[in-house]
Amino acid sequence: MKTYQNYAMTDAETRQALADACKQVETNLPLYTYQCQNHSSVNGIYPGCANNQWTCGFWPGEIWLAYEATVDEKFKTAALIQVDSFADRIARKVEVDHHDMGFLYSPTCVAAWKLVGSEKGKNAAIAAADQLLTRYQPSGKFLQAWGTMDDPGNYRYIIDCMLNVPLLYWAAQVTGSDHYREIAAAHTATTLANSFRPDGSTYHTFFMNPDGTPKGGRTCQGYKDDSFWARGQAWGVYGSAIGYTYTHDEKFLDVFRKALAFYLSRLPEDLIPCWDMLFAPESGEPRDSSSAAIVACGLLEAAKYVDEAEAAQWRTLARQMLASLTANYAVKPGTLGSGQLLHGTYSKKSPYNTCTPEGVDECTSWGDYFYMEALTRLTKDWEMYW
Repeated sequence: MKTYQNYAMTDAETRQALADACKQVETNLPLYTYQCQNHSSVNGIYPGCANNQWTCGFWPGEIWLAYEATVDEKFKTAALIQVDSFADRIARKVEVDHHDMGFLYSPTCVAAWKLVGSEKGKNAAIAAADQLLTRYQPSGKFLQAWGTMDDPGNYRYIIDCMLNVPLLYWAAQVTGSDHYREIAAAHTATTLANSFRPDGSTYHTFFMNPDGTPKGGRTCQGYKDDSFWARGQAWGVYGSAIGYTYTHDEKFLDVFRKALAFYLSRLPEDLIPCWDMLFAPESGEPRDSSSAAIVACGLLEAAKYVDEAEAAQWRTLARQMLASLTANYAVKPGTLGSGQLLHGTYSKKSPYNTCTPEGVDECTSWGDYFYMEALTRLTKDWEMYW
């Protein structure tokens, strides 16, 4: 397979890849305007689903990105239909008793507020931020991922929440209430203290004791507790970049650099890792294209805040990753029911984790979204939805 360390995607190639991605969104509008996409494809095609999964926000995010790229009213109309669904979901509290409010409401309803001034979107996103606050455990200072709040066995948070806390920072901005920001900062401080190992790698899950002291890192999604789950590492990279955006605290850039260096140290020649970075491609283990798309977004966000030499290095890295994704992983546009990126991994069972095996070597809804976000970031000065 082609080596991408010496090839960066050009502006023309970026524009074409984004146009292709928008065409794929347009192809799928008849299928997924009045329903959601499943979290991952099955044999390359997304089953439709009700608006009740933690991943349902990513497809509407793709629609909004297509609207930004094309200014075509059909995308705006479809995205606002999804906003209606998400407003109903939070009003009726349909499967929202978990921490994934940012994944659900930032690419849908915050985007609607920022792009078209949707009051319904703004109010739904604030309600989702309020729901996220209910997951806060003052003892330990973290947002509990799942499960009842009074069971010590549930006292844990996961690295993914680095992309949920930006909803709280946004809510603080639009409401003027510092309480959202305080909870976001407290959770993030706990994550930085515990979830990043000394070498820059990350734990997927971190358990806390009921008295608020750290208990230890574990995995659910990775191969085993001390391995290097690729998507989790990507959440750590991008989440620390966004943390700097909202706080301008240098410790976030320090964590970003360290987490990024570890991620890069484990990449194969085509820059797309296996689902757990414990493995090299020769192992035969499946790739996770989504992690590369997420990291590319983090690189382009963090590049805004450093000197030009470092920024240029990070932008080039993002272009190299996207060149590989576009050439080797992107879906041919016009494929009804398919996504944007092949060879993603949602949940791979191992002898050491608790995964339900599904979405292995498939399209994933977040991989599709972050691929489009990264391409968008390269074509304009983009105001992020997060």
